[in-house]
Amino acid sequence: MAHALRLAERGLYTTAPNPRVGCVVARGDEIVGSGWHRRAGEAHAEVFALREAGDRAYGATAYVTLEPCAHQGRTPPCADALIAAGVARAVIAIDDPFAEVAGRGIARLRDAGITVDIGLLREPAHELNRGFFSRIQRRRPWLRVKLAMSLDGRTALANGQSQWITGEAARADVHLWRARSSAILTGSGTALADDPRLTVRLPETTPLQAPLRVLLDSDLQVPMTSHLFDGGAPTLVYHDATPAQLSEPASAGRSSVEYQRIYRTDDGRLSLSGLLQDLAAREINELHVEAGPTLCGALIAANLVDELLLYIAPCLLGDSARPLLVLPELQTISDRSSWRTLEQRQFGPDMRLLLRPNS
Repeated sequence: MAHALRLAERGLYTTAPNPRVGCVVARGDEIVGSGWHRRAGEAHAEVFALREAGDRAYGATAYVTLEPCAHQGRTPPCADALIAAGVARAVIAIDDPFAEVAGRGIARLRDAGITVDIGLLREPAHELNRGFFSRIQRRRPWLRVKLAMSLDGRTALANGQSQWITGEAARADVHLWRARSSAILTGSGTALADDPRLTVRLPETTPLQAPLRVLLDSDLQVPMTSHLFDGGAPTLVYHDATPAQLSEPASAGRSSVEYQRIYRTDDGRLSLSGLLQDLAAREINELHVEAGPTLCGALIAANLVDELLLYIAPCLLGDSARPLLVLPELQTISDRSSWRTLEQRQFGPDMRLLLRPNS
């Protein structure tokens, strides 16, 4: 199963909106077939493993990182493929919460007389597909906020200059996190100040899908000359503009840009929960956020952040520099936001922390 999980990781950048899945077919200690889901719309992991195993799959054990599908989608049911191959046993890391599977694949295997065991390496299997599970079970993407700061918790000089706080190695790591995401979100403030591209720039040999670029721009202040509208990747703009305000950018007729109106909350801001619900409906599994202190602070204050990717550069910018986050004032220390560190890594002179909320 550990080998099957390593295989599943090979689809880290290419399977969305599908989950990342690996499969190993073994006879005793001998692996006779292996495979992984490589790209949405193509054959699933079980199919590749069974093709490699051939006749040796009969009477063997199939180790699968996610419950085999039992419905006809863009590909035939994998449960049927395992049954047809004559496997004697299926070991499944975790059941699939997707409504058209959700136990049906397991039931179909058992009805065919196949022994089914569930739960081997369940936690790492869930971790690999945390975005998929979040979208299906919580109806919102897994939300990751990326931030970079100095030792004194500052992100830019008072005049807005921020390129570059961190070094080249840290910035290259950010592109890997972008690549595994279904979408990258920023706000109008960052778009106006930095004019980011929000694209993935990795070696051409790295297979990937271009993440959707998402812009939160209430009154459509970001000009059409922005890099976000350059066609380098599709862009979705959330707004609450009037038809008159929308007419000019809409008339530009760029096929790679879509406008979606969402409502404002009582504080006058666009609904963040509404945005996440809409992105889930668009099959966005992992949402990567690269924005300013106001939007990132609002997401954290609303308890919508699942993961914090924090890069720390060994430098000092001074107390006049811009802060990491804008958060509501606390009345007591017990009200503080508490996080736990999952991972700590060094990238050149910079440190990267991977954190998740304690609650």
